[in-house]
Amino acid sequence: MTAKKQQTFSFLSFVLLIGIILYSMLILKTEPHIPLLVSLVGIAIMAKGFGYKWEQMEKGLVDGITIGIKPVLILMIIGMLIGTWMMSGTVPTMLYFGTQVIDPGWFTVSALVVTIIVSTFTGSSFTTIGTVGVALVGLATSLGVHPGLAAGAIISGACFGDKMSPLSDTTNFAPAVAGVALFDHIKHLMWTTIPALTITVIIFIFMGSGGAGDEALSSIQPVQDQLANSFNISVWTLLSPLVVILLAVLRFPTIPALIIGVITGILTIWLVQGQGSISVIFNMLQNGFELETGEATVDKIINRGGIQSMMWSISLIWIALALGGLVKGLGILDSFVDLLKNKIHKRGNTIATTALSSIGVNVLTGEQYLSILIPGQTFKPHFEKQQIDSRNLSRTLEDAGTLVNPLIPWGVSGAFFASTLEISVLDYMPYVYFLFLSPIFTILLGYLGIGVGRKNSEPVQS
Repeated sequence: MTAKKQQTFSFLSFVLLIGIILYSMLILKTEPHIPLLVSLVGIAIMAKGFGYKWEQMEKGLVDGITIGIKPVLILMIIGMLIGTWMMSGTVPTMLYFGTQVIDPGWFTVSALVVTIIVSTFTGSSFTTIGTVGVALVGLATSLGVHPGLAAGAIISGACFGDKMSPLSDTTNFAPAVAGVALFDHIKHLMWTTIPALTITVIIFIFMGSGGAGDEALSSIQPVQDQLANSFNISVWTLLSPLVVILLAVLRFPTIPALIIGVITGILTIWLVQGQGSISVIFNMLQNGFELETGEATVDKIINRGGIQSMMWSISLIWIALALGGLVKGLGILDSFVDLLKNKIHKRGNTIATTALSSIGVNVLTGEQYLSILIPGQTFKPHFEKQQIDSRNLSRTLEDAGTLVNPLIPWGVSGAFFASTLEISVLDYMPYVYFLFLSPIFTILLGYLGIGVGRKNSEPVQS
């Protein structure tokens, strides 16, 4: 296929994909599964018309799905973990004490600080969201905090660790792709992290907690009473999440750490709550925890979890990654990135184009690592040619790759967060200020020349 024909095919595929998604989600108000599937079929049919063979398309589909095996396994285990921590009294205990110490008016700032601390020590937004994130959403419900605003604070804090923690896989991956030392990368990230986080905190302070205040305090006592009546509230129920967080800090593999969390949670059910036959435990792991307490707010918080609760996200991730694999296998991504890289000649344009490329790969594939890898490999020679410090490349990949994925409804992170917190991406999207501000600052600083250095080596000859 000629280069011109490839570009035509890639352009038409991109227009088809974006058109179907925007029309379906903004006009028809449908969930993203079928629009993505329709896009996949449409691009495959178009590819056949342009001369591509089914074997090539099939390979792209399989390669794309293979990337998602680990995230899907994590999703299923966290579904079991949530159900276990509900039944064991872990989350009810967190809610019981949390409603006593957290002021509704300061909930968003408190949630942001707590999740920043946990994500920094664990290096994982998934672990943070699946543990303290679930408890904080339940606490927000009991305090009457706006759910989208609460999720915005929780996700902003959880993604802080994904961006800044030396224990995070993406924090290690981005500098590795750019050829930068890890701690040089983290230090350079401060240029965008400090202003983005500062503005985020100020906004949360200004907004409060979405209307929650003194009127919410009157509803807390019935919630506390019902939690105490339905569960044995004990600090021993907190042992399981502490074990998971400790294992994450010690860099224990994620999947075994979460499985240990499930096992210790089941032991807590037997030893602290004094209940749960094997058949009941198995049903809870499959379908989630179910208990009618008589208090609607409590029931809404605790009746959650199980493998089945994650199937919405899992099916979305499979479809999105299959589409992403097809797009990559047919060269659509390469054409998209090549088109951008041919337009850059100045420092600001180079950084902005790299960021837009990372965002575009996120939109097209829903995959965080590809949004770092492909733009990183493509634009690295341009950074070297223009004598732009490689730390700016790694920072751009982190800000526009890692932090944008949770904003994509069919992205791996977006689907996971929405399913785990039971709040859709479109509902929390207006409140994840840290995620928006970081790529904006990385582009802005590139044009202003602030925090952007040049290499000390001699200029590279073109």
